[in-house]
Amino acid sequence: MQLPLSAEDELHLKALQPQIADSPTGRGQLIPLLQMAQKALGYLPDEALSLVADHLAVNRSEVYGVASFYNQFRFNPPGRNPVKVCMGTACHVRGGEIILENFERKLQIREGETSEDREFSIERVACVGCCALAPVALVGETLHGHMAPSKVEGLVLRVRLEKEKAQREAAQS
Repeated sequence: MQLPLSAEDELHLKALQPQIADSPTGRGQLIPLLQMAQKALGYLPDEALSLVADHLAVNRSEVYGVASFYNQFRFNPPGRNPVKVCMGTACHVRGGEIILENFERKLQIREGETSEDREFSIERVACVGCCALAPVALVGETLHGHMAPSKVEGLVLRVRLEKEKAQREAAQS
């Protein structure tokens, strides 16, 4: 399920249109144009894929096929608090899959998806280089080692409480 475009996405898409229109054509431009679109939007919504396909005069399915082949491209917007669960060998052996499942259950989204409020997204990542702390999860830029299923709910709650606190402080200002 792809989330609807936000107002911010609409603005980025509008700014992207002339950049794509000014770009060279030819099949060799497909990946650079996809990279340009993802850099502008943070992901590749259907509208961006269509822009690229129209510019290159190729089928949208071909553009999607190339984009879905490479794991550098994402089709859902990144959450404001991206959750990355390490699946390197040490983390996998120490229960990384269970940690991932707990985040999916708590956030009610699957790996590769973004919550409807765009607050969280979940991603499975290769080794993050903290094997001694396995299993490891990153929430935003913060590393959490020695993860246990019971820690997942607390991390999600902490992010939500910090957001509420920031909103209250902003309203009081």
